[in-house]
Amino acid sequence: MKNLAPNITRQRLLIEGFYKIDADKSVIINYFNTITKSLKLRMYGEPIIFSPGGEGKDINQGYDAFVPVD
Repeated sequence: MKNLAPNITRQRLLIEGFYKIDADKSVIINYFNTITKSLKLRMYGEPIIFSPGGEGKDINQGYDAFVPVD
C-alpha cells in the first residue's frame, strides 16, 4: 500500500481488559469521556462501539470500541 501521508506521525493506544460490571454502550461512552479528559486529549468524533451480539462463543462476547483523539 502506498504511504498517503508520510509526514504524519501516527500514534495509537490500545486498551484491552476484562470487566465484571454490567457494561453497555453508555458505560463505554462515559469511560471514553473520563479517560480522554484525564489524559488531556480531545475527541474529534463520536465513539464507534461494536458488539457481536451473540455471534461466536459466549466467552468471546464483549465490545470493541474506537474513538479518534488528538
